[in-house]
Amino acid sequence: MVDYEVTVYTANRTAATTFNNVFLKLVGTNGESERKRLLSLRGPSAFVRGAVASFTVSYPTSLGKLVLVELDKKPLFLFPEDSWFPAKVEVKSPDGEIYNFPVYRWISDSKVHRFREGTALKGFEDSHQLGRYSREQELKQRQKDYCWDVYVEGIPHCIKADGPLSLPAEVRFSFTKQTEFLFTKITGLAELKLKGLVDNKTNWTNIDDIDRVFWFKQTDISGTDNLHKVNPTNLAEEIKKGNIFLCDYKQMDGVKTNTINDEKQYLMAPLVLLHKTPDDKLMPIAIQLKQKPAEDNPIFLPSDSEYDWLMAKIFVRSADFSEHQLNVHLLRTHLLAEVFAVSLLRNVPMVHPLHKLLIPHTRYTLQINFLARNRLISEEGVFTKFSASGGEGMITILRRSLSSVTYSSLCVPEDIAERGVKDVPNFYYRDDALRLWDTINRFVRGILTYYYKTDAEVQQDSELQKWILDIFEHGFLSQPCPGEATEETMLKTLPDVNTTVQGMAIMWLLSQQSSDFVSAPLGQYSEDHFSEETPRQMIANFQKELAALSAAIKERNKTLEVPYTYLDPEEVENSVAI
Repeated sequence: MVDYEVTVYTANRTAATTFNNVFLKLVGTNGESERKRLLSLRGPSAFVRGAVASFTVSYPTSLGKLVLVELDKKPLFLFPEDSWFPAKVEVKSPDGEIYNFPVYRWISDSKVHRFREGTALKGFEDSHQLGRYSREQELKQRQKDYCWDVYVEGIPHCIKADGPLSLPAEVRFSFTKQTEFLFTKITGLAELKLKGLVDNKTNWTNIDDIDRVFWFKQTDISGTDNLHKVNPTNLAEEIKKGNIFLCDYKQMDGVKTNTINDEKQYLMAPLVLLHKTPDDKLMPIAIQLKQKPAEDNPIFLPSDSEYDWLMAKIFVRSADFSEHQLNVHLLRTHLLAEVFAVSLLRNVPMVHPLHKLLIPHTRYTLQINFLARNRLISEEGVFTKFSASGGEGMITILRRSLSSVTYSSLCVPEDIAERGVKDVPNFYYRDDALRLWDTINRFVRGILTYYYKTDAEVQQDSELQKWILDIFEHGFLSQPCPGEATEETMLKTLPDVNTTVQGMAIMWLLSQQSSDFVSAPLGQYSEDHFSEETPRQMIANFQKELAALSAAIKERNKTLEVPYTYLDPEEVENSVAI
């Protein structure tokens, strides 16, 4: 008889405990064991949350090199079936070799679940018959669990789901995340002390009233305004020097705008001319609110009256909000991240190196996107009801934006170069983003070159090719009057009181960081998917480089009047989770 020392780790997360009987079977290159119940002197506490339980399992002969483990559980007599979340199984063989089997999955039924030994394997390297079979069965089940759906024609496809609970358990919010996210708009309004304004459909009557409402939620950057008056400049000379920049919101041109509180909303498609001043500030010198020159489309200048210039800047801010929220945030962050995640889960098994590399970066994305479609951009969603670009206009902007998405536009260095802002001074987003991109790129490149030695291996990997093909197929398919303004006419361009506070409440809610974020800042992985020493060392080096970058950003920020913290790795989450 030979003895195998089996250690089962139950995850330290809410509701991970099982009181069911747990059974184990080992499969190796020389055969497979009998299915055996794991019995411990600890009794029912062997598989409680956070438990580490060890067992000795004896077999007549050695099983050779271990390939996979089979786990299943059965409820005790008269006891209900429960859900169990094992983190991993570790097995020490009779010859002293230790095998690690990552699990990190909910087991909620009595079916047999197979988990591969942690060494990453591409499909063409998987030589064991049962290993290949388990790989095929895993993907068949995944393609049933993760189906594509079309939310609206012309925008990236999404996961098919009837509700959050219909999503596979492994991609749902944790109990902590779910509990904290169940704050409603009313909770947000109460927190913001705006509850009394939620039903007020009147216009703002004084600019100071708006300042008083928002004073207690100011951030370092919210009080700044770089759209100030500037001294006259010789435009031709400054163009020659490369000091003139154009900000173009052409995506907004001709978009059908929303009707809120029975009032037609307006959305401009501005052209903003910016000047790099001798003291290295980028300042606006002219604003045209519509794309084509016309009698009713004047060019606004800093020398215009206070409210003309202010109103022009407000329309620019409005266009910028829609451009950022719909193109940059919703499309390029949430919707495309979902495509990458669903494609990964449908086409790449757990034992594949790509799955091990990317799975931490899909955490919560599918559920947060379902909630966004259900609560924000649906017919009754907050963005649809209270944004000028909500509804039909939103879909138009998303379709136009998707048509301009290229692979290079998603890569920071290429995007920075294409926009011509490589040398703009004091551009902290660019500086931090390029350094962070370089750190991530070297880490990912290191992992991939460890597993793929030649281009031929990439071409030979059918699972990788299907992942990319799915991404390609499912991911990549107003008007004010001219004339001199006053404070009164400028205020009429602002949203009503209730629209303002509803928007503020939802922005507040969606910006609240979950308390379980501490386990998932960039590069910090709570789950061990890699077993080999080389990728594990690469992860450790990646974490050290991120820590060094974080320290450098913090040091730089000490010299800034307004610290730029957004791309500090300590503040960046592993996945699109909010």
